[in-house]
Amino acid sequence: MAIRKVARLGHPVLREPCRELTRAEIRAPATRRLVEDMRETMAEYAGVGLAAPQVHEPVRIAIIEFDPGDAERDLDEGRTSFTVFNPRTTVLDSTPAGYWEGCLSVPGMRGYVERPRRVQVDYLDEAAKPARVVADGFLATVFQHELDHLDGVLYVDRLADPKLFAFNEEFSRYVAEGG
Repeated sequence: MAIRKVARLGHPVLREPCRELTRAEIRAPATRRLVEDMRETMAEYAGVGLAAPQVHEPVRIAIIEFDPGDAERDLDEGRTSFTVFNPRTTVLDSTPAGYWEGCLSVPGMRGYVERPRRVQVDYLDEAAKPARVVADGFLATVFQHELDHLDGVLYVDRLADPKLFAFNEEFSRYVAEGG
């Protein structure tokens, strides 16, 4: 296991659509190592999600892990960790939900993005078996944010208003504090 270098905004790997993995590839030791490296990298940088292209691997893998005590991110299944391969998203409620998003590939900044409030994600799990999750609110945003990476899309492409994009320090000082 290793902490990998995170690709930053401007690196071409972040803008290319990722390829799907075969079931055999999903179960392969090399893919298991990649997933473990992704988990370790995400933990090192205190992320909630990470997509494979962010660690320079243009394949359709994303991981999402969150604090079980955060009610806004709670799921009926009670799960707090997802590793998704070849995911497909279906919008279940297109009502916009807006959040200030950040990204390990756009360090030190955040922007206000509106996304569909409720989504269903169909994917293959780590055993290459079909699985599904339905996510609402902030968790729906996290899934959509990470899965966008697999199509070469970054949250900065979806800003609700370019004026709602800030460095973290200025966000904390002028936006979060209501200044």
